[in-house]
Amino acid sequence: MLNRLFFRNSSAVVFVALAAALLIAQQPAQPPTPQTQQKPKIEDAIVQKGEPEPGADSGIEYICPMDPDVRSKTPGKCPICGQMLVPGLPDPHEYPFQITTTPAVLKANQPVRMHFHIEDPITNKQVTDYVVMHEKLYHLFVVSQDTMFFNHVHPIKQADGSFILDETFPHPGLYRILSDLYPDGGTPQLIPSTVMVSGEGFKIAPAKLTADMKPKHDINLSAELVTDPPEPIAGFKTLLFFKLTPDDHIEKYIGAWGHMLVASSDLIDMIHTHPAYEPTDPDSGAYKQVQFNVIFPRAGIYKVWTQFQRDGKVNLVVFNVAVKNLE
Repeated sequence: MLNRLFFRNSSAVVFVALAAALLIAQQPAQPPTPQTQQKPKIEDAIVQKGEPEPGADSGIEYICPMDPDVRSKTPGKCPICGQMLVPGLPDPHEYPFQITTTPAVLKANQPVRMHFHIEDPITNKQVTDYVVMHEKLYHLFVVSQDTMFFNHVHPIKQADGSFILDETFPHPGLYRILSDLYPDGGTPQLIPSTVMVSGEGFKIAPAKLTADMKPKHDINLSAELVTDPPEPIAGFKTLLFFKLTPDDHIEKYIGAWGHMLVASSDLIDMIHTHPAYEPTDPDSGAYKQVQFNVIFPRAGIYKVWTQFQRDGKVNLVVFNVAVKNLE
């Protein structure tokens, strides 16, 4: 799962240095809980058994295109994302991607239309057909460099296969755009882009984040976040347990029990992921628990935006998680 969801743009390692140049571009068992400190066995997480026909064993391995670690000897759906398993995956290809904007020069607090063009790397023609993922053809995230602005939206497909999105950027600066889409016949794509928004006070500087694990509340939902281990370690799996209250009327939001975007403070590393299990009631209805699994690639502070739906309302809760190196 994490291999697809983890993105690191190698060119962005020189993020600040290049910014000036850009100016002149998982049959789930009961999940573990913090109280028992049980860890899921790796084979439980990545080997999924379908519903085989009696005596059927074709030797074909079925794989989830979105979460390639999920594999089965029989057809079926991925228990993590619900995507249909496919009999082997095509060789991965990066799809050329371009954003154009109207107007060409972006200004804060002014409406902008963004045009997204995705090209087939084999035919060099614009892609026209896409696979639906979590009820949408295209998931897009917009994050400002100071991490104060977050938006999870869904561009609209046009007749020629391109997409458009109308957006207003609230303040000047650098914005990271993360595109998550699945060209039909290809492999899922997680594509990062950068746009610059002009205006008074424009500057380029990574966000200065401090750890923040205090409980959060949004429209009609409160959330507490507990991690295992308590101090996440870079390069190792971290279990993130969200305790949601009230525990009633928790609903799927666009095909998942939650949507999470994780970003490093410099916006170099970004992860789009979903819960690893169905929600549980570990404390007899005191709260609903939802678990995500994440591998943080580097030490530092990560902003974690997570969306949950309750009683028809989409709630956004935000935490800053401190990650350390292995000592």
